[in-house]
Amino acid sequence: MSFIVVIPARYQSTRLPAKPLADILGKTMVERVAIKALSSGASRVIVATDDQRIADALTTVDNIEVCMTSKNHESGTDRLAEVCEKYEFSDSDIIVNVQGDEPLIPASVIAQVANNLHGNSEASVATLSAPIIEPEEVFNPNAVKVVSDKNGLALYFSRATIPWDRDNFSIENQQSGCTEASYLQRHIGIYAYRVSFLKQYAQLSVSPLESIEKLEQLRVLWHGFKIDVQQAVEIPPAGVDTADDLHRVINYLKEHNEH
Repeated sequence: MSFIVVIPARYQSTRLPAKPLADILGKTMVERVAIKALSSGASRVIVATDDQRIADALTTVDNIEVCMTSKNHESGTDRLAEVCEKYEFSDSDIIVNVQGDEPLIPASVIAQVANNLHGNSEASVATLSAPIIEPEEVFNPNAVKVVSDKNGLALYFSRATIPWDRDNFSIENQQSGCTEASYLQRHIGIYAYRVSFLKQYAQLSVSPLESIEKLEQLRVLWHGFKIDVQQAVEIPPAGVDTADDLHRVINYLKEHNEH
């Protein structure tokens, strides 16, 4: 099964300036992400950027394509849609959006999300989840939760705790922590799209739920498209948002001798 990886990479970052070009043991962050994508079995890996400095940094990396895109996109999904238009991909092609700030992302989950979408003809989009095992995550609004139906199609994504366990999520239990529950799933932000959907996405209006929760995937559900959700075969380490995150990644690679 063939799929294409597109890595949106913006130069500007409020918390970590020039983040895609951050040095990680002799390689830029975006280069490390692209190498992970290549090892997933993708037929093509394309970095979509709005800055020539990022394009220049990738000229020496074999088998990585660079697509220059508009600086005016509001989201990475819009940037993917522009790439699909420029390359004239087929409607049935599968595009996996891999964030440019996840240098530790396992190749296995990139392949998994593509295969999941390929195997679910009802879905226009596929994404992944992981069981919530830390009590503090349950009530943390920065840990996005997802609930699905019996066929693995998303019902809703929320920053709130969903589903709400009426009998066990009392104020007292929240304060003392709660036990792991398999029905509590944290969303993992990797997506596979059919090109036919990406062509429509740019025309979809922002939904009221998306505006309230600040979750772009709610636009997809609001307009009646289906999202396949399965548990990840391997839990990706957290991405890089800050300088502290960058140091954590560097230390992880040193500890695991992955230079």
